[in-house]
Amino acid sequence: MERAEILKRVIGILTEAQDVRRAVENGGDGDDALAGETGAAQAPGVATLLLNEMLPSIRVPADATPQQVAALVAEALGPALHTMVSGFSLAFTSLAIAHDSGRTDVSSIEVLQELALEVEAGTYDEGA
Repeated sequence: MERAEILKRVIGILTEAQDVRRAVENGGDGDDALAGETGAAQAPGVATLLLNEMLPSIRVPADATPQQVAALVAEALGPALHTMVSGFSLAFTSLAIAHDSGRTDVSSIEVLQELALEVEAGTYDEGA
């Protein structure tokens, strides 16, 4: 998966977290938002679906040793996890800058939407 796609999914996870928090603040328990729809507590939420999309599938030979399995998992997950952490760090930094500069004209959701537009425009492409 391309870096921009992972960054957009990270932003989606953070947006979903806002929905969960809002549900709790409005007297709910957040389960509906986590489940993705009302009454579907067993259904995976948006955050789970987005995380699953970002993580690569891993093929492990049936006769692999534990050390080989560990190496395959580390090799497959390392780049994806690095990009995910970079995405969460970028989003946190964007939100922190808006907060620390005293911006009251934008909500956190609007900051995340602006970040998503910047990602779509290629602002954070590697080497850009």
